[in-house]
Amino acid sequence: MNSRVLTIAANTFREAVRDRVLYNLVFFALLMAGGSILVGQISIDIERQVVVNLGLTAVSLFGVVIAIFIGIGLVSKEIEKRTLYTVLARPVRRWEFIVGKFFGLVITLVVNTFLMSLGVLLALLYVAHKLERGDLTVVVAIYFIVLQFVVVTALALLFSSFSSPLLSAVLAFAVFIVGTFAEDLRGFAAMSQGVTRVGATIAAYLMPNFAALNVIAEAAHAKPVAGNLILFNTVYALLYALAAVAGAVLIFERRNLK
Repeated sequence: MNSRVLTIAANTFREAVRDRVLYNLVFFALLMAGGSILVGQISIDIERQVVVNLGLTAVSLFGVVIAIFIGIGLVSKEIEKRTLYTVLARPVRRWEFIVGKFFGLVITLVVNTFLMSLGVLLALLYVAHKLERGDLTVVVAIYFIVLQFVVVTALALLFSSFSSPLLSAVLAFAVFIVGTFAEDLRGFAAMSQGVTRVGATIAAYLMPNFAALNVIAEAAHAKPVAGNLILFNTVYALLYALAAVAGAVLIFERRNLK
């Protein structure tokens, strides 16, 4: 990674940190994690499950919202403010701008996820009074959630490279929802016939499989996650994100910014 990409990434991180919406979303996620303690206290013998389920779900949902709403503005805001022309007037290539923006938002999401996840782990420690070996699955679930954010960020950046912020948000949310039910879509494709089957199969494999990256239920029941699944999901998410960022670069390279 060259110095220009690092500079753009650092500036993107600083801009995101100054965004008030970011703090509000993180606050609400931490509030839900704390609220899970109250819900867990009225649940008999399932306090841990409630805390992990509600806490990690809050981290996932609010993180996705952050990734999409900040991601869709990474390009459009620079164009509207006309700061993009100043940046590209310097010895900065378009692909460096896109890659730098991507890494800047990913770093922002990693930091925010750490803060939100810390709230979940503290809530879990409060309820269970100690952390056990089975709680390692919670860490794995958080890691998978970060992989989701990497893919969503890449998709939001891809859509923002050629469409308006509103349409980019709609497309990103639509892909996230469809990807969450990717396994169901594949099941539907298997039961379909003819053109419907072909179309559903193509859509099922083109959409990111967010269902495979969701092990919150396993974490809530302290079930271990196989090492080969961790490796597969890591490679899958990184390759998908790489393809989306590459698509964003190709589109942005050919975009007329005048």
